Amino acid sequence: MDEAHCSRYSIHPGSTKMYHDLKEVYWWNDMKRNITEYVEQCSNCQQVKEEHQRSGGLAQTMDIPIWKWEAINMDFITSLPLSFKRHDSIWVIIDRLTKSAHFLPVKSNSTTEEYAKLYVREVVRLHGTPLSIISDRGAQFTAHFWRLFQKSLGTHVNLNTAFHPQTDGQAERTIQTLEDVLRACVLDFKGNWDDHMPLIEFNYNNSYHSSIVMAPFEALYGHQCRSPIGWLKYVKLKY
Repeated sequence: MDEAHCSRYSIHPGSTKMYHDLKEVYWWNDMKRNITEYVEQCSNCQQVKEEHQRSGGLAQTMDIPIWKWEAINMDFITSLPLSFKRHDSIWVIIDRLTKSAHFLPVKSNSTTEEYAKLYVREVVRLHGTPLSIISDRGAQFTAHFWRLFQKSLGTHVNLNTAFHPQTDGQAERTIQTLEDVLRACVLDFKGNWDDHMPLIEFNYNNSYHSSIVMAPFEALYGHQCRSPIGWLKYVKLKY
């Protein structure tokens, strides 16, 4: 349970995600209850995890995309401590269908052209061009160049109104999860936060999501990349 919860490959998942990871390779009596009690006693989780209460009303529903990476959400985590690589923000890009995501360390003072080049390199290269993009009213998305860039790709940006979380709620919820994991990572392993991003992104995309009843990579590729706890067991058996 320590390896499934506290290692760099797991990074403090909740009890549900941890249970779905562990049950692939282990089983014992009262397994789910033991895991829940273990997570509740984790001091790091008590420090960094936010409380998530049931929303006060009905959310505004949106059409479900037909294909992977056809419709995406974008948002930023800003005002992070400056890393050695001069990054101070994270660009969060999420596929609305499979829930798979990219967490890209960026600089808040980057130009729209630099954001556009990064978008092509990290998203278009792997998934092609989306049909629609949902974002907030950040300057990065409203700039004239960004609009021309999207137009040249045949896509469009759906801009929502301020303080209207129904449209980009998925990005906001993913950012909350990312912030929890990032805080746990820094507490456990120290160092620059952007050094942890590759494993955090891998962990997020390979963790069970209740909304799709599977891991995002499983929805995206038809199977998971080797799950964190499965990989640990594989290494132990081999070496």
